[in-house]
Amino acid sequence: LSFPMQIPRKKIHLYDWGKKKYLIPMNVFKNAVMAMAVILTETILFCDVEPSSCTGTGTCMTNCSITSICAQKSEVCVTIWRKNETSYSIETLCHDPARPLYGVMLDDYNSSTCVMKEKNTTSGSAHFCSCSDDECNDKFLSVILVSLLPLLLVGLVVLGMFYWYRVSRQRLSPEWDSGVKKRKVGGLDCSESCAIMMDNGSDSSSTHANNLNHNTEPLPIELDLLVGKGRFAQVYKAKLKQSTSDQFETVAVKIFPYEEYASWKTEKDIFSDTDLRHENVLHFLTAEERKVDRQYWLITAFHPRGNLQEYLTRHVISYEDLQVLSSSLARGVAHLHSDHLPCGRPKVPIVHRDLKSSNILVKNDLSCCLCDFGLALRLDSCLSVDDLANSGQVGTARYMAPEVLEARLNLENMESFKQTDIYSMALVLWEMTSRCEAVGEVKEYEPAYGSKVREHPCVESMKDNVLRDRGRPEIPDSWLRHQGVAVICTTIKECWDHDPEARLTAHCVAERIYELEDQVDKISSRSSSNEKIPEQELKLPIEVDIPGETKIIELQDIIAVDCSVSDEKQ
Repeated sequence: LSFPMQIPRKKIHLYDWGKKKYLIPMNVFKNAVMAMAVILTETILFCDVEPSSCTGTGTCMTNCSITSICAQKSEVCVTIWRKNETSYSIETLCHDPARPLYGVMLDDYNSSTCVMKEKNTTSGSAHFCSCSDDECNDKFLSVILVSLLPLLLVGLVVLGMFYWYRVSRQRLSPEWDSGVKKRKVGGLDCSESCAIMMDNGSDSSSTHANNLNHNTEPLPIELDLLVGKGRFAQVYKAKLKQSTSDQFETVAVKIFPYEEYASWKTEKDIFSDTDLRHENVLHFLTAEERKVDRQYWLITAFHPRGNLQEYLTRHVISYEDLQVLSSSLARGVAHLHSDHLPCGRPKVPIVHRDLKSSNILVKNDLSCCLCDFGLALRLDSCLSVDDLANSGQVGTARYMAPEVLEARLNLENMESFKQTDIYSMALVLWEMTSRCEAVGEVKEYEPAYGSKVREHPCVESMKDNVLRDRGRPEIPDSWLRHQGVAVICTTIKECWDHDPEARLTAHCVAERIYELEDQVDKISSRSSSNEKIPEQELKLPIEVDIPGETKIIELQDIIAVDCSVSDEKQ
């Protein structure tokens, strides 16, 4: 006699054994089956796949009306909860945990309760629970509650660590607290430069691979709003959907048309260099070839404040804002130009070759990050003079250095490429300073050279201003009346010098602005304590009436930063 595997609960059932059919009273049949179940294994609920009203919150019931007996003693009770676009489903069954089920190995089946766990099956994501007790798979613990338990534990640990930190920090002496002031010049802390760095002030972050997306399917990205348009591509604000929830993160998507493959590849290759990662360089997420749409995508962090040109157009900045913007810009350029990381590991220097205010983004903390590396060049030691010569006269005419306008770049010396970036950076620093309230009367934003040239000047027009007339943007005397701004103006003039070899390095500029901030901090702390500051220790100038050119030259000794030493450290 072989017993059937399914037992209806409330009615007499007709069974066919051999060629004869028997109508058996339900109570007699069920008692017999349950007696055999003790010998065989546990009873379970077995309804295959049915619709479910369980939404994944609280404790759920399967509402299955069929009790079954597992065929093998080794089998356990299993419940599978699935969610699709419009509904939910429950599947209840027996299964041997030694064999995979939908490509998944069962675990925790020795328990008497059914606790859901999310797993990736051959047909997508589903939530499994398994147990070894009579009808134990009828009731299972909330899917969402189980998934939140690790997060709650992590949250408790973080709160505990934060409490411990606050208590311990209060016990530290004032001398220790003042002695650990974080150095602001990027690249001087090995732990920051040699680790993979995320954008601390950005509005988005991602765990996606930092290179080409090799998935067969493109990332689930929904374009939201066009936020920028350049010569080679358009930039969109977009939503990157999370695979396991309805949430999304905001990202920026730079879309290149099919014809601009070379520009996309250049920028992708630059971004894919892990040594490029820095807090003042735009954080790169991944790249995609969207051949169906005949497009190429670069997906990066999104910064809602926009680029520096837009920000300066809309805002007058304080002197403190000027310090943050200028120092972060210098740190970003210094990181690009450096030939090694502070921990000593070699790094290939990179020159941007199109530095301008529209290619610099403003983060939430008002620090800058460099973007748009479509014209960037890796100064690899294996490049020949011919390779460098073929790179051409590139960049935006308004921001081109004199030697680039004149096509007289010294190809024998790779440092000459860095010096062109320094000239461009000086013009951006001038634009920042022109919108600082500390200079006195603040005019409407104008790019460098303003109305001296048309909105989009050509190379020949810039040659007349920069080469023939040796012109530079004006630095009014009123700018020099503020002690800190005067130092920045001196730095600007040294960076846009006509002689490339006379220009400062980006590392030196970053050091100088840091020293300036440090001096101001010391003065502020002494002023707050009413301590008299010896005049010989005050390296910042007081207001004096000196003709403009002479005054700027004499300001060069304001901060004693030995740039030659800085360059050797670089």
